[in-house]
Amino acid sequence: MKKETAAGNRITEGSIAGQLLLFFFPILFGTFFQQLYNTTDAVIVGNFVGKEALASVGGPAATIINLLVGFFVGLSSGATVIISQHYGSGNDKKVSEAVHTATALAIAGGTVIMVLGIAVARFALTAMQTPADILELSLTYMRIYFCGLIPSMLYNMGSGILRAVGDSRRPLYFLIASCIINIVLDLFFVVTLKLGVAGVGIATVLSQTFSAAMTVFALMRTSESYRLSLRKIRFYKNHLLNIVRIGLPSGLQSAMYSVSNLLVQSSVNSFGTDTVAAWTAYSKVDSMFWMIMGAYGISITTFAGQNYGAGKYDRIKKSVRICLCMAAATSVLLSVIVLNFGNTILLLFTQDAHVIEISMDIMRVIIPAYITYICIEILSGACRGCGDAFVPMMLTCFGVCVLRITWVLAAVPLRRDISTVAFSYPLTWTVTSILFILYYLKGKWLQHDSITTAPESHG
Repeated sequence: MKKETAAGNRITEGSIAGQLLLFFFPILFGTFFQQLYNTTDAVIVGNFVGKEALASVGGPAATIINLLVGFFVGLSSGATVIISQHYGSGNDKKVSEAVHTATALAIAGGTVIMVLGIAVARFALTAMQTPADILELSLTYMRIYFCGLIPSMLYNMGSGILRAVGDSRRPLYFLIASCIINIVLDLFFVVTLKLGVAGVGIATVLSQTFSAAMTVFALMRTSESYRLSLRKIRFYKNHLLNIVRIGLPSGLQSAMYSVSNLLVQSSVNSFGTDTVAAWTAYSKVDSMFWMIMGAYGISITTFAGQNYGAGKYDRIKKSVRICLCMAAATSVLLSVIVLNFGNTILLLFTQDAHVIEISMDIMRVIIPAYITYICIEILSGACRGCGDAFVPMMLTCFGVCVLRITWVLAAVPLRRDISTVAFSYPLTWTVTSILFILYYLKGKWLQHDSITTAPESHG
């Protein structure tokens, strides 16, 4: 057996905690460097251009970008699940067909989102009541960002394919390199050429193109079943249907998160530019938590997918328990660190005392409740890995989206304060986590037909 194949198959064998951590840390560091794209943009424009530029790259524009891009990334997670299950069952032919279907989907999806994003940018920003002093800056950043959507989608899909077969290291290496390129280009375009918001947008697109090229090259040069051949890129109907069946609920779930966040952002926008800048600065600090939880979620999805394909169901349940404990410990530690050093961290993004004060008010409401979110990420990830994406989507729709929207529309007008807006997060996390725990304990997420036939030796 070749080295790459052995590395991927270890997920179905050996120490669960050890394998989760070995898989988790490269994903964590990779997500960290991916977050650095926008964080670097925010740091540089916040310090070298001003708070209006900071609000324009991280406020309404980022929310709209997350809505459209997040939907596709959620949809593409179906490809990761399909490939990991086929890989776990040892079906090389189906792995290859799924890889080429996923790549075709990345190209088609990137094209559609690019055109849609550019077309609706101004309308969406206006509908969100974006403050007039940042509207044009936000529009510039969005249009440039959307021009680079195809490389971004190719990287996301390609790295998902590599993780599906147990390779979480190479996506990390590609991101480290592209992040360094992004930082250098940000400084060159913004500090040297004085291009402002346009400069960080161009830097982001160029660096994402580099990471996409490296990922595609890695897939093309491997000799394993997941090798990418340009002439084979097309839609294989059965795989496309399975990807959509599993990925569409995840994409809709991501979109619903973003829709509810759009309403939250609109409410934040109504408080003025200082509050928008404060929310942006807080969200950059908050992204550390989402980065870590996202890494846990990807890890448990791939872990569950390969073990489901191999027929090792008890191993899935044990991995869920271990992952929950890891996530709980991480969330508590992170809450303590951010609450104690938040003022210092915020200085990275702005020197404005009023903006920092507002950011700290937001943090004190949301950050102590981090631990209430972990069940949503881990349990939904395990369900998706086993091919069950519809019920998690429905639970998220009600528990997070409907309840959050109801809170913002009903409670915020009664007590018009940024802390009231912020409380929508702890409230909805707690309710949704309870729903996920009840569903998980019933066990129905593990009682459906697999897309693979597990080898008898694993039974």
